[in-house]
Amino acid sequence: MATKQGMCKNCGSLIVFDDRNENCECVFCHCIFPGEEAVKILENPDDYTFANEEIQESGNQTHYYVTKVSPDIVESAVARQDAMKAREDKGTIKPSDFEISPNDVKAPLKLTALIIGAAAVIVLVIVAISLPLYKSRTALDDEIRASIDGVVAGVADVDTSTDESGRAKGYTIYGQTCQNIKIALSSDITEDSIRTLFTRYTDLRASKANISDDKMKGVTMEIYVNTGVYTVTGEGGNVNVEFAKDEVPETTSETK
Repeated sequence: MATKQGMCKNCGSLIVFDDRNENCECVFCHCIFPGEEAVKILENPDDYTFANEEIQESGNQTHYYVTKVSPDIVESAVARQDAMKAREDKGTIKPSDFEISPNDVKAPLKLTALIIGAAAVIVLVIVAISLPLYKSRTALDDEIRASIDGVVAGVADVDTSTDESGRAKGYTIYGQTCQNIKIALSSDITEDSIRTLFTRYTDLRASKANISDDKMKGVTMEIYVNTGVYTVTGEGGNVNVEFAKDEVPETTSETK
């Protein structure tokens, strides 16, 4: 007995049959057809279209296929057919199914705890450095503000008298910080009085902050009068005064 190989015309599976039989049979779909046709299909499978129709197995005990002992051709064909059917059932495998997103990569618990701990330490260090500086600066501002009235006391051109509530009539101090101060006056003032105010304020600031170097450096005083604003700065004992006049639009009247 000699065996031949062919291809099923229904499902395209490999067929091994006895050359003494005119017909051959597919072990998968049970299609029975001439063996020579199966051989021709195997030689040129691209020229054929496989119907993949469901064929009920006949009750006939006679089968037109054989199983070779040496190579496991039929077993391989069965495995191949099962694999093809499984792929058809599950659908096409997409490349994205194998891609790894950042969400798939989980950081180890120990590393996460280490990162959180390091962040907490950094925050504590920043707070430990900033909080004392903030408290020191706030305390210094409060000390200067408590003695600020002494800056204008006795200065010519500044009315230091008070009203019934105890507020000064001729000046108002606002926007005062350690390095900046703004004074609004009810009347004009001379440059000599301006220099006196600036010198007194920088002396007060230096005494409260224990400044022994250039006490005027970095300090700005703005004095507001009816006609404009005086901006006062200083460095190395030299006081610089600049005046910016308010621009009032001119009005004209016509007599009819």
